[in-house]
Amino acid sequence: MKILVTGGTTFVSKYTAEHFVRRGDELFVLNRGSREQVSGVRLIKADRTQPGDILRGAHFDAVLDITAYTAEHIRGLLDADVTFDDYIFISSSAVYPETDPQPFSEEMPCGRNAIWGAYGENKLEAEKVLRERAENAYILRPPYFYGIYENLYREAFPFDCAAKDRPFFLPGDGSMKLQFFNVSDLCRFMEILLTEHPENRVFNVGNRETVTVKEWAELCCRIAGKTPRFVSVDKSVPQRDYFCFHDYEYELDVSKQSALMPDTVPLEKGLREEYLWYREHPESVYYRKPYMEYIDTNLRRK
Repeated sequence: MKILVTGGTTFVSKYTAEHFVRRGDELFVLNRGSREQVSGVRLIKADRTQPGDILRGAHFDAVLDITAYTAEHIRGLLDADVTFDDYIFISSSAVYPETDPQPFSEEMPCGRNAIWGAYGENKLEAEKVLRERAENAYILRPPYFYGIYENLYREAFPFDCAAKDRPFFLPGDGSMKLQFFNVSDLCRFMEILLTEHPENRVFNVGNRETVTVKEWAELCCRIAGKTPRFVSVDKSVPQRDYFCFHDYEYELDVSKQSALMPDTVPLEKGLREEYLWYREHPESVYYRKPYMEYIDTNLRRK
């Protein structure tokens, strides 16, 4: 297939570009050209909000839109006079209000989520514009992505704590639940959409199983070769100052995805792959937060 991937140089979009290159597709990436490109892709160097004439008259079998965060991003691409057979947009579970009953299903009304704020609102506006302009587009709403090329300081944080033999500070009793989705499963599911063309156009995507933050941290540390020593932190301490996830528990109903793709990568296997990659590429996680510094200054002395 002739495929256009937006981005293609960091985490999800980079993994996606590599995946479809390995599959043998003719892969184009749309980005500003400021980072190293994946081997085997063809670069279309442009700002997606103002691409000029660079895409005029181009046709793709599929557009895999990984990097649209606003309605402006969608309009910029669709106004560029580019045509396509399929369009897959990676939206977010942040489009579901936190007050809705859980697990969130695709049929539930969307709206502002107080935890995610403008991020969720912008994703929802991007969805609306896409539906108006390309009604047959597919919209995917994931929970937390993980896997190789992760550039946020999430799994790397417990990996680092294990490497430094540090105790791990957990919010409360560590029972808050998280839901994950491996980037390799995202690519497998996009392949299914492009092959089978299901009638449904909106899918929650993710693992069927949730995991508590304590289970997640314990698994990360064990993969890194350590048995974690946990310290419970009182709820009065702002969670994002010392921990890598918001104080927000939610779950997606992924039954529609599971009907098409019953199996996902086991969390332990996916985390082990990410650990082995991170151990060789620690510099790739460049959005580092000073959790350890906060802990040492404000929590360990108490």
